[in-house]
Amino acid sequence: MTNKIVTLGEIMVRLSPPENKLITQCESFKVNYGGAEANTAVMLGNLGMKSYFVSQLPNNSVAESSMNYLRSHGVNTDYIVKKGKRMGLYYYEKGNSLRPSRVIYDRADSSITEADYKDFDFDEIFKGAQWFHFSGITLALGENCRKLVKEAVEAAKRNNVKISIDLNYRKQLWSYDDFLEAVTPFLRDAYLVIGWVDLDVNLKDYKPYDFTSKALEEEYFIRVMKAMQHNFNIKYAATTLRENFSSSHNALRAIAYDGNKLHKSNRLEFNILDRVGAGDSFAAGMIYKLVQSSEIQEALEFANAAAAIKHTIEGDANLASCQDIMEIVNGNTSGAVKR
Repeated sequence: MTNKIVTLGEIMVRLSPPENKLITQCESFKVNYGGAEANTAVMLGNLGMKSYFVSQLPNNSVAESSMNYLRSHGVNTDYIVKKGKRMGLYYYEKGNSLRPSRVIYDRADSSITEADYKDFDFDEIFKGAQWFHFSGITLALGENCRKLVKEAVEAAKRNNVKISIDLNYRKQLWSYDDFLEAVTPFLRDAYLVIGWVDLDVNLKDYKPYDFTSKALEEEYFIRVMKAMQHNFNIKYAATTLRENFSSSHNALRAIAYDGNKLHKSNRLEFNILDRVGAGDSFAAGMIYKLVQSSEIQEALEFANAAAAIKHTIEGDANLASCQDIMEIVNGNTSGAVKR
């Protein structure tokens, strides 16, 4: 068993004001690197998986710095194509208490949006791989990216590689109607889908489920996830459900449906240092455990704990160890100093 896991997407430069300042206040920015699939790849590399990140980046020193960051956390960058004009970037203004966090994207015409799938040898990329992961964010970046992912998915299937997709809707990138139209064809035969779409509601009437104002409605999620599995031959459907008390204080639990039963994780409550990348940590946690043939309940508890602990780590990626995550799974959330 190789534990080779491939992710595909965009890595961006993140610019954040220091000390929870507003963007309009700051005179300098702190630099990090991140992006949904890159964050997932970093956590998997950090946990000892053979993690590969596929992308296209410009041939300049900023892109090289981002690849150095990936490699420093055990991520293989051999399949990154060097073409295009620029890296995408985003500004992240951290919220606090009553003030929400805010994101401003500057990723138009970034290198990956110009990618040509013919520059990627996906049969070579997936040789010996067990898993392929991507997100709806990459699909939102334009027709070239959708063609790139389509070729990757077809190659993954040819090579008997399990596929996961994190639906990851971002309203700043596209409308919900466009999102559903684009992602639906990619659900077919996925091993794991993170997130959900309600196939029994007319598109024009459909609204995303708002967990902040509702209790967990088990029957709703069983209906929705069962329909997803029936229509697209999905093995597992899973999602996190967040309670927002303030920008600094949240709670998470996770659910997964296996075709017979709705599994529920423990609920975890926490204060927030950096919220970005929590969903990517959940995806990485699920992949990490399922690659090792763990039971779905075990994978769900681990992934939810990984998502929760990410909120305590600065930057986009989860750098917690497996032991750190398992401490939370096992109920040790006191934060006591380890001596």
